[in-house]
Amino acid sequence: MITNAMVHRRVGGEKLSQELPGGCSVGLGGDEKAWTASITDEKAMEILRESVDEVSKERGVRILTGTDLAASEFFDGKHYVYRDRKLSRDEQIDFAVSLAREYGFYYIEDPMDERDFEGFAEITKKVGGSALVVGDDLYTTNPRRIAEGIEKKATNGVLIKVNQIGTLSDTVESVKLATRAGMLNTISHRSGETTDDFIAHLGGVAFSSRFIKSGTIGGERLAKLNELIRIEEELSTD
Repeated sequence: MITNAMVHRRVGGEKLSQELPGGCSVGLGGDEKAWTASITDEKAMEILRESVDEVSKERGVRILTGTDLAASEFFDGKHYVYRDRKLSRDEQIDFAVSLAREYGFYYIEDPMDERDFEGFAEITKKVGGSALVVGDDLYTTNPRRIAEGIEKKATNGVLIKVNQIGTLSDTVESVKLATRAGMLNTISHRSGETTDDFIAHLGGVAFSSRFIKSGTIGGERLAKLNELIRIEEELSTD
């Protein structure tokens, strides 16, 4: 968890500052406190990979990289509209696959529009076991949509948000359904987060989640990570 903060600091405090010309600033934006800068997606991924490699060597730990494309947000019905280009459906699939093959991303969330189960399935088939293709907007923690994804072999991972489906019982049903199908689950926070640490117990104990998605900085984010540490310490003493 310390390494996450180190990578975050390395990206914004060192790498981005070196890349930007004079007069350009690096800032923090959004609920996730992500770094913002006027650079290409490719340059951003290169900086992230360099930062991860450096911190990984310094700390002697393996750090996995990932991204949430939230592709439905920039799909106009025909193309995926980036700042500097428009990609067709097939080009978007190829781009998503390249994230795993060329940039080494392990976690790839919502790479296609939320209605395109078949597009998700094509990406999942191409990356195989080298990456976790995760559905969030695709599934909305909804057992019915997860069942459709299982039938179409759309993903090998699912994002779980309790207040997205609305009840804990529906959330449990979603996790059980996905787990029986061999999907790995990631428990997630939401935008407008508080310091409530309930999802740390769900992910760390109840659901045996592969990952927790809670952000890197900010008290409302760190509350979950700190609770996971306490859970681990308590379980290790039993």
